[in-house]
Amino acid sequence: MRYNNIIYNDIVNGEGMRISFFSQGCKHFCKGCFNKETAWNFNGGKEFTQEILNEIMMVFNLYKDGYDGLSLLGGEPFQNLEVSNLLVNTFRKEFANTKTIWIWSGYTFEQLIQDNDKLELLKKCDVLVDGKFVEELKDATLKFRGSLNQRIINVPESLKQNKVVLYMKR
Repeated sequence: MRYNNIIYNDIVNGEGMRISFFSQGCKHFCKGCFNKETAWNFNGGKEFTQEILNEIMMVFNLYKDGYDGLSLLGGEPFQNLEVSNLLVNTFRKEFANTKTIWIWSGYTFEQLIQDNDKLELLKKCDVLVDGKFVEELKDATLKFRGSLNQRIINVPESLKQNKVVLYMKR
């Protein structure tokens, strides 16, 4: 299992103060991707070990009142299910639903719910930012995403209603 980066005090990738975990490897190859040089290669990055997982959880527990949740980005978290599930399952076991999990994916919500393994990870998340980055639709004024096609989705409500329910429109 590999990962690209961890940002321990992130206020950009999701609401509030978060720990952001960047998975290693992506097959979407979006033109203009901001992580192209470092996160596309599945063999790049660093080895994800039990010690790294313990460190993340230790920081969350030490400063738990200061953190609003966990963010998973990439690479592509849904192409790295082993490490994504390990991290999300450990986080949920420790914090249940008292903190949020945001996840970014080049897959759309509709694609994710068609794959049982990806759906199982999605079910444990609160917010999905979906869709490939499209350079021609890039908009630097957008919050939490890079291009106009990407949606910020309320995952529990979308699964409950069996349709996309936006968490945030702009």
